[in-house]
Amino acid sequence: MSDIPADLKYIETHQWVRVSDDGTATVGITDFAQEQLGDVVYIGVPDLGVTVNGGEEAGVAESVKSASDVFSPVTGEVVAVNEALEDEPEKVNEDPYGDGWLFKVKLVDQGELDGLMDATAYTEHVAAEG
Repeated sequence: MSDIPADLKYIETHQWVRVSDDGTATVGITDFAQEQLGDVVYIGVPDLGVTVNGGEEAGVAESVKSASDVFSPVTGEVVAVNEALEDEPEKVNEDPYGDGWLFKVKLVDQGELDGLMDATAYTEHVAAEG
């Protein structure tokens, strides 16, 4: 079974979000998603300063076998991107919940998190897809 941390929120397209005390939300793809992709060779993230919308496309993950859109779980202004992925996209495979994070946003509405899946619901979602 894929690693599914309990402290994160998830969306059906296999992205996660971790909210910090300062209202900044870190976004990445799940362990399940990176397993499905295989060896990641390129990560496209949104530009700094742009606004991403919850549930909408915000980037792309490309592997040796496929490409997949990356969706933002939440709405907000992009305040940081993981520049290390430009030279080392494999970090997404090695540590999807740590060094393999994709981008950070300043949340517009904390209430948006209430509509996302918790780890239990996401575990059931992954099991249903498997």
